[in-house]
Amino acid sequence: MTALIKNKVLNNKSGNRFKLFFTAALALMLLCSLSPDNTEKKWVVVIDAGHGGKDPGAVGANSLEKNINLAVALKTGEYIEKNLENVNVIYTRKTDIFVELKDRAEIANKNHADLFISIHTNSVGANAGNVQGAETYVMGYTRNNENLEVAMKENEVILLENDYSTKYEGFDPTSPESYVMFTLMQNIYQQQSITFAAKIQDQFKNRVSRVDRGVKQGPFLVLYMTTMPSILTELGFISNPAEARFLISTEGQDYLASALFRACREYINEIERRSGISAIRAEETTDEITFMVQISSSTTKVEMRPENFKGIGDLCEVFENNRFKYASGRFASYQEAVEYRKTIERTYSDAFIIAVKDNKTIPLQQAIEQTR
Repeated sequence: MTALIKNKVLNNKSGNRFKLFFTAALALMLLCSLSPDNTEKKWVVVIDAGHGGKDPGAVGANSLEKNINLAVALKTGEYIEKNLENVNVIYTRKTDIFVELKDRAEIANKNHADLFISIHTNSVGANAGNVQGAETYVMGYTRNNENLEVAMKENEVILLENDYSTKYEGFDPTSPESYVMFTLMQNIYQQQSITFAAKIQDQFKNRVSRVDRGVKQGPFLVLYMTTMPSILTELGFISNPAEARFLISTEGQDYLASALFRACREYINEIERRSGISAIRAEETTDEITFMVQISSSTTKVEMRPENFKGIGDLCEVFENNRFKYASGRFASYQEAVEYRKTIERTYSDAFIIAVKDNKTIPLQQAIEQTR
């Protein structure tokens, strides 16, 4: 991690030094984002289980945040590894160990990650029983006191590090004055991060029935130090007894991990569709129900290339009744397919949604009912 500015009001010397640092960091991020290798390698997703070891994170009545974060992180990675063949998963920790904040970001940067997912669990003191829901953060300066308090709480982990003042050049996570530095930068990956964060919140709301607290911005050091689209998600409030029971349950952790996986898959597929590249699945034929958008059919086989389908990618072929049906997109829910159809209806105005199981179409209404 490169240097952070001093924690008090900026003087000219520290201000100039920060400008030099930021210029260099910006140049590095641009080089990483423009590297031709990014189009040739597999996706790299770094999953960061917040806290760990001597840092328990938030403490609930019967649980610790660090354990919830790790369980969901490992399950998320497992879902990705089993279902997305074109993705390599890297963890900042796989056991109950303490990892310094700068090292978490460094793991992602050194491995040229394409996505960074930092998993946390929230907590409040006052009105603990009334506050609930999931929220996802992207890097950004905020004047919202609530968002700033969440960021300050997560950044305080550096106080447990040896010689933290030297490592972070005097940055004090408990001092609002230290956060002046974040007004001077704009993350070049902010829009991609927001897009990914929105998909996570959509999954939490619609697939896991969590209260949606929205996509927010906050000055999180771990996001500030990464050089790729990055998010920090708060799964829920361990301080809320009902939500804590869900967070520590095996079923709850499975649902949350599945939501993160689906958001990751949707984001990757969207980026690859824009590039005319189809996402690679570990298993192309599955007994799970998948919703797709059919764009054409033919009595003769058509090579599945975007240029043969008006630039549309992520293609699939289904052969039934002596006809080849060509569809785009692969979604676990009907609503996701509805939203995707909206993006291509100007290209294929007569496109419609189909449900596929075992590489055969099934009645749409039946599929909707079975996936509710």
